[in-house]
Amino acid sequence: MLRLLCSASLGLLAACSSAPTYNPTVFPYEIKEEQLAQQPIKRVVIAHVNIDRLSRRYLQEHEARVDKMVESYLEDNGIQVISSRGFEQEWRTAVRAYGNVFDPATGEVNRKTFALALVDVRDALAESEDIDGIVFTDLLERETTFSAGLQHTARWDGVSRKPTLQGPGDGVSAGFNWAQPLAVASLWVSIYDMELKRVFTSIGGLDTTQAIDTRSSSGRYVRRRSILESDGFIEEGIQLAFHPFIPMNNYPGEEP
Repeated sequence: MLRLLCSASLGLLAACSSAPTYNPTVFPYEIKEEQLAQQPIKRVVIAHVNIDRLSRRYLQEHEARVDKMVESYLEDNGIQVISSRGFEQEWRTAVRAYGNVFDPATGEVNRKTFALALVDVRDALAESEDIDGIVFTDLLERETTFSAGLQHTARWDGVSRKPTLQGPGDGVSAGFNWAQPLAVASLWVSIYDMELKRVFTSIGGLDTTQAIDTRSSSGRYVRRRSILESDGFIEEGIQLAFHPFIPMNNYPGEEP
């Protein structure tokens, strides 16, 4: 009887530990369920360009790595990803024809030029590839704050992250302002069909991009030396960004 009670208790603990923790910051995704049911997206290309403004320079160096992880996630869930080389080649041709899509000084996108270029790329891909859709994966810089109290946690776009310290010290000054804005990174996923209609979009949080500077007596944030170093955090953000296009296990957006 004792062994049975212990087994039951352990089972209950395991069930509790695997239950999702509600996080009200999940992004309000948009999905065209009826359209996807009629025309499923099963074969895609991942665009090497953003659908909106350019990512911040310190995030751009991580775009290829994140895209590779997105590719693996899609493939693991039954969606075939074709090589992006054709997209890149056709995009360069379109840019030569229409001019720069992004302002190199501000990173802002020229909507008219972008639309013209994307139509040309779509037309070329439709002729050469059996493809259902185009996936855009923008890396965004966002802002949030750490919570007050003893357990300081930053929550945004469905994730929760603890503070990171950077510098020679190992503590935070008593007067540190936890309410000051903190820079964080998120993944914005947008999926378009071959008529260039958006069928899905959502955002998943990745990680903080600033750390607490332990050298500062007044308390400030500095850019982290290692950005997006945790594969686990990136994988969590990818799962959040694709839900419910690809359902996420233990999705934290469902209120208990």
